[in-house]
Amino acid sequence: MRRFGTRRPAVGRARAADRIAAAEFKARCLELMDRVRETGVEYVITKHGTPVAKLVPVADAPRRALFGSMKGTVLAYKRPLDPLDADYDINRD
Repeated sequence: MRRFGTRRPAVGRARAADRIAAAEFKARCLELMDRVRETGVEYVITKHGTPVAKLVPVADAPRRALFGSMKGTVLAYKRPLDPLDADYDINRD
């Protein structure tokens, strides 16, 4: 069973996700979640050596400003109060 910090990342390459058995993950889940939040490390949870899930940090999407968020989404009408030319069910006899 491998412990934290036993694998060093290769120089010049991104660090691969650490693998952890499902039974160990179950026993140390809260500790692992704290470590992911603090350091950003990723874990691959395995069952019998086969990857089944991945624990990764949450990437928050940038918040958009409320005012101006709908700009460009409404069609422009030259004369919005003129009647429409289309027939609708309510106008049919």
